[in-house]
Amino acid sequence: MMENVAAFCVAVLVTLFFCRGYLRQLSEREKSAQEAAEKGKLRSDGPKAQHPHIDISNCIGCATCTTVCPEGDVLAMLGGKAALVNGHKCIGHGLCAEACPVGAITMVMASASAGAEMPYLTPEYETTVLNMFIVGELGGLALIKNAVRQGKECIDTIANRLSSKARQNGDGDLYDVLIVGAGPAGISASLRAIENGLRYLTIERDELGGTVAKYPRQKLVMTSPVEFPMYGKFKHTELSKEELLEFWNKVLHRADFNACTGASVENITKGEDGNFTIVTNKGQHRARAVVLALGRAGTPNQLGVKGEELPKVMYRLIEADHYTHKKLLIVGGGDSAVEAAMGLAMQAGNEVTLSYRKECFSRIKDRNEKRIAEFIRTGKLKVIFNSIPVEITGESVVLDVKGEAQQKIANDFVWVFAGGKPPNDFLRTIGVGFGMQESAQVASGEIEAARKTVPALAQIA
Repeated sequence: MMENVAAFCVAVLVTLFFCRGYLRQLSEREKSAQEAAEKGKLRSDGPKAQHPHIDISNCIGCATCTTVCPEGDVLAMLGGKAALVNGHKCIGHGLCAEACPVGAITMVMASASAGAEMPYLTPEYETTVLNMFIVGELGGLALIKNAVRQGKECIDTIANRLSSKARQNGDGDLYDVLIVGAGPAGISASLRAIENGLRYLTIERDELGGTVAKYPRQKLVMTSPVEFPMYGKFKHTELSKEELLEFWNKVLHRADFNACTGASVENITKGEDGNFTIVTNKGQHRARAVVLALGRAGTPNQLGVKGEELPKVMYRLIEADHYTHKKLLIVGGGDSAVEAAMGLAMQAGNEVTLSYRKECFSRIKDRNEKRIAEFIRTGKLKVIFNSIPVEITGESVVLDVKGEAQQKIANDFVWVFAGGKPPNDFLRTIGVGFGMQESAQVASGEIEAARKTVPALAQIA
């Protein structure tokens, strides 16, 4: 009898021991979630593009979704259920939705108010202009894998609409599709056009690779496998900028890539015959369909301070190792600014200062947040929060620091990472509508009317 009682007591103690540990873990997880939620309130504007939507009634509280996100605390467990606490950090990996064992998470776009400055797109990535499409980050999705997928699907839509008879009877100078931009989405669309036998032309303002080509050297640009047209499954899980550009060059060379670089699109008009005329600084082209695979950054935002026109002020960093034994200032608080500051701080003899107008970093990737905290702790770089540059001279920069006297810092070079102005004005000029409000107008307009009859391009014979 006593042996049974002793065994029971031991079992109870062991159970209590593990329960105590489990409850402590739950408490710590809840505390971390609350901290993440408080940090998320600093960005009350919420998600700007694709992000997870959680069906609370189906969520079983397993927390799997919170552990797979590469961006850190986008999701957290609150009250035993998954919650979106830092939606602004989500860039559309979708791993949380894939990992959820009960399908309680779906990836959705931003709300109507948040998407007011985003071009209206149908599920086929078509704009309010019939047969004009937008793919890639300009449509609200980050990640190369998303851009590649959209480029493929968009061209498939065009190929399905375009009858074989229409292709054969087309004018000699009329392309089936003209693709603007040779970044991830544009390259994917171009390769898919070759696979589908479409007559196409790709126009790029700068160089092959688009925004990717402008990234800092050795920047990690891909973190998951992707399916490329005319190649198949690209299984690398980590890929640098240089490796990706080299891969693209090989595939495009083999595919006889038809591109015109150094060409800026100045206007796009649509004729009564439904075909487009695309005017560039190098001439004009005609096409049945247009795919806009433009970047979203556009023209860099400037500070508007005295001395910003000096040649020492730059808006993009490509080669951090070109700068050594210099006094450097980085302005901004996003991932680009933080990565540039850390890259420059790693070079010999540099004294790097980062100026950020807010009181803390609130919109950078989790891995960058951890890395820069270590850089600050070890003195590799200095961060001045609540500060803005008010004057730049050849030898120094003057910072206005909230609650303190102005600081004059000796300086050789300045980099400004204040975001960029997307080409929304250009899109509006060529007829593209924005926001969900305009979608109601589209529902009774040209696109919906055409879809209710015969696919528009198939009418061309």
